[in-house]
Amino acid sequence: MTLQAAQVILRPVISEKSMDETQRHKYTFAVHDDANKLQIKQAVEELFKVTVLDVNVSTTKAKEKSRNRRRGRVQGFTSPWKKAVVTVKSTDKIEFFEGV
Repeated sequence: MTLQAAQVILRPVISEKSMDETQRHKYTFAVHDDANKLQIKQAVEELFKVTVLDVNVSTTKAKEKSRNRRRGRVQGFTSPWKKAVVTVKSTDKIEFFEGV
């Protein structure tokens, strides 16, 4: 399956931990479920014009969620998703994360 760069990188992950990692030139993205490390590396280099040194990929599993409603209990699952932590060269940085 051929994915375009904009289809591989879905969105940046903005959390306290991911913002701390930007000091060490590591950026976290939610990526397409079918994307591999090579596609992620090429997409980040193309979209942000940086040199990627390393890509670590992990898949978060679906969790069961339940909540009490007025007419009974509602149960469901969160969506599973794939994230990538991308390490860039120390002289490069991604400007999108700097303003957050």
